Amino acid sequence: MKLHRLELEGFGPFLDVQQVDFDAFADDGIFLITGRTGAGKSSVLDGVCYALFGGVPRYDGAERRLRSDHCEPDDPTRVTLEFSADGDRWRVTRSPEFERPKRRGGGTTKEPHRALLEVLAPEGWTGVAARPVDVAAKLDEILGLTQQQFLQVILLAQNRFARFLLAKNDERLGLLRTLFGTRSFEQYAADLDERRKRAQERLAAEGVEVATLIDEAERLAAEVHVDGHPGADVAVVDGARGVGDRLADVVRAVERAHYRVDTLARENATVDARLDAALAAEHEARSLAERQRARQAARTELADLEARSETIASARREAATAAEAEALRPALEASASAQHAAAVAAERHIAAASRVHDCDEDDTGHDLAPRDDALTALIARGEAALATELSLAALDHDLVRLQAGVDGLESERQTLVDSRAEVPELLAALEQRLTELSGADVRRESALAHRDETARRLEAAREAARLLDQREQADLASLVRADDLQRAIEAWTTLLRRRLSGAAIELAHELVDGEPCAVCGAREHPRPARGTDVPVSDADLTAAEERKNAAAESDRLASDAARVARDAHTMAAALAGGESVEQLESRLAAADTALADAKADVDEADRLRVDRDRAADLDATIARRLGVLTEQLAGARQELALAQQRADALRAEVEAARGDFATVAARQHDLRTRRDAVRGLLAARTALANARDAVRAADDGLDALVAESSFADRGAVAAALRSTTERRRLDTSVAEHEAALAATRQRLFDLELTLVDAGDEPVDLAPFAAEVASAREAVQSTAAAHAAARALADRLRSLAQRADAGHASIAALSDEHAVVARLADTVAGRAPNTRRMTLETFVLAAELEEIVTRANLRLEHMSAGRYRLQHTDALAARGAASGLGLEIMDAFTGQCRPPQSLSGGETFLTSLALALGLAEVVTARAGGLRLDTLFIDEGFGSLDDDTLDLAMRTLDELRQGGRTVGVISHVASMRDQLPAQLNVSATTRGPSVIRQGVAAAVG
Repeated sequence: MKLHRLELEGFGPFLDVQQVDFDAFADDGIFLITGRTGAGKSSVLDGVCYALFGGVPRYDGAERRLRSDHCEPDDPTRVTLEFSADGDRWRVTRSPEFERPKRRGGGTTKEPHRALLEVLAPEGWTGVAARPVDVAAKLDEILGLTQQQFLQVILLAQNRFARFLLAKNDERLGLLRTLFGTRSFEQYAADLDERRKRAQERLAAEGVEVATLIDEAERLAAEVHVDGHPGADVAVVDGARGVGDRLADVVRAVERAHYRVDTLARENATVDARLDAALAAEHEARSLAERQRARQAARTELADLEARSETIASARREAATAAEAEALRPALEASASAQHAAAVAAERHIAAASRVHDCDEDDTGHDLAPRDDALTALIARGEAALATELSLAALDHDLVRLQAGVDGLESERQTLVDSRAEVPELLAALEQRLTELSGADVRRESALAHRDETARRLEAAREAARLLDQREQADLASLVRADDLQRAIEAWTTLLRRRLSGAAIELAHELVDGEPCAVCGAREHPRPARGTDVPVSDADLTAAEERKNAAAESDRLASDAARVARDAHTMAAALAGGESVEQLESRLAAADTALADAKADVDEADRLRVDRDRAADLDATIARRLGVLTEQLAGARQELALAQQRADALRAEVEAARGDFATVAARQHDLRTRRDAVRGLLAARTALANARDAVRAADDGLDALVAESSFADRGAVAAALRSTTERRRLDTSVAEHEAALAATRQRLFDLELTLVDAGDEPVDLAPFAAEVASAREAVQSTAAAHAAARALADRLRSLAQRADAGHASIAALSDEHAVVARLADTVAGRAPNTRRMTLETFVLAAELEEIVTRANLRLEHMSAGRYRLQHTDALAARGAASGLGLEIMDAFTGQCRPPQSLSGGETFLTSLALALGLAEVVTARAGGLRLDTLFIDEGFGSLDDDTLDLAMRTLDELRQGGRTVGVISHVASMRDQLPAQLNVSATTRGPSVIRQGVAAAVG
């Protein structure tokens, strides 16, 4: 990862845009960030950290004062950082959350935290993420470092430099946990401890459950009875009896309970056999009674069937006669149909003759065919005249249409002539009004300028009125501060006078008998000065003078504020022209009215010009339309005259063809009606002759068939006929009676043979039902007792089995609990863990050893071989956590010493070596991330010249491979050694600025 460019605006001590080009230091490899204390050197690194992670390390846990105090409410706050990672160049921009004025209304609103991440593509900067949460997620993916890792790897921040070296075991554990993400090992230990607790709880719960099961089993065993006597006594539970003995007693009670179940099962089988026998006897008795009742019913049914024999014989004879008459039905129906057809033909003949008579045709002639031919010829000649009549009707329709067209054109032409007569008068009126409105544009511009000037002066008058209140308040505040200053001066003067006048009293207070006087040297003090006032001390005078100075400063500020307020009010009053707000408001209202009138005149003039142009266009359009209408009207009149001539010729032809009828179509209709009547009469005469021949043939056939049958005449045949349904009913009733009679006789015969020894009265069933009820009651009571005994035995056996299984599992649970508890205690650093190291501490101790190994590579060089860091897992005092200790091996003494015993310079060198070693290990754990930029924000002033030279050589080694190292320091020799510098200085107005690439002197 390599930083390229940083921009700060409204951030920390920087107000205007400040830029830092890190690529400019690439050739030097190491550069110095210098400036006065408080100028904002560390704020440069704060900007880097804020851009990447949205936070600043030195504001952790405190108010985040990221926005510059020099910013005005509308000034922006922005941090932009460009960096390279994974072969891509990225740009991240952030703005912190801050309060700004509302755009509408008063008060402030909160401007949210904003962030934008972009990547440099061939077409330019391209957005990747635009929400803070999305930007943070993408940067985590790109950097592969958390903020804590970044502060230990790239940005070695101020006040954190020696924290890792001097930290206690718990503090070092927290820092390493954050850097290496080993909280999961702590979770492993917590999970194991939770598993130990659950195992202990299961063991205790299993013991309670077994005891509860045995108590319940013993209670049930006391309820077991065999042959009406209690079972073997269950021993009374007391603390001396073990679980095994109690389980043995419960097992014996289970055996006795099952014996009782078997006994009741045998009793249940006996009463079941009794019930079966009673049910069988009852069933046999019911069967005999039912057969007796069936025999009596069969006798009654047979008597009824024999009584209906005569009725059935009559039906049989009726069915035979109907069957014989059915053979003559077709001939009879044919005769009736022929007679009906003849009657219909006669009626149709009469109707046809009547129609011929109605048409004034002769209906008495025997040969009507010549009349039919004559009418057909007349109809053929009338078809041509009919076509001519249709053409005349169409031509009359065209005449109406053409006349309507001529009338319409004449009407339109007259309307246009009347309308055109009004146009000259309208144009004259418009021209006159336009002349009256000439100069409206000039009047509008003049009114607008006058209105704007009045509005500006009114705004100035209002501002002057507002500033008048501020001026009065400022003047009042200036008077108050002047009074405060006067009182402070008087109080200070009074104390000073009291101090001078009370000097003798103060000396007298200090006199001691036998000691020389500070003024005269006498050892006796017969008459020391006396006074009632409390002596004035130097502290009193100092405090009074400070109050006087503060009052003077407040008076100066109040006077300046009053002067500024007076100047502002004077300027606003001058812009208002000396007029009041009320006068200017009245003048503004009049100016608005005049402006509105001028605008109305301009709008009216524009509208009238449009109306004038439209009127002129309308006159020209009417003239053109009149010419067109004149031509169209001449053509229409000529076409109408020609159509009228053709209509007159056709009308004469049609009148000759229609004769006495209104139309040719009416005459054609009359001819067709006559011809149709004549043809209808010819057809009716033929149909009537054929129908009469059919009647004679049908009557002759029917008479022959009746003569051959047993019937006397046609009437007898008709009387004997029956419908199909009736004949089917007669046949069915005869067949059903014969079948029922035979079946009843056979059934009665069978019952008589079966019941030959039985009486006629049905057997009594009451004794059999009473025996069944008694046996069923015995079965129910025995079954209930058996079910209760079996349920008790099953429950007792289940309790015994569960208690035995629980008793057996307690041993396994006890072994499991012992293993889990030992493992959990060991991982948590409790006994038998003699080192009191948790699992997480053990893992971090390995990381710490590697950190120490890498740190010693530089520490030995910087300390000229005297010091080496060592990891120690010695037990801490008073049972404190251990495993992550550090100590210093001093080669001069051969003894180990704590890091706190080092001097300030030694602490800095050791911390630097440890920080660099920690950075290398963290970098390796982050996937071998290449770090091309490093910052060290820590003073080098505690080092002597030789040690500083060693430290500088170590830093010089860090820039190998293209790495850029930035150092913050006030040491003057470092400014001489490092020509590449970034100077941060505060301006006279307060905000700081950044100058790059010059070795600026710092006072």
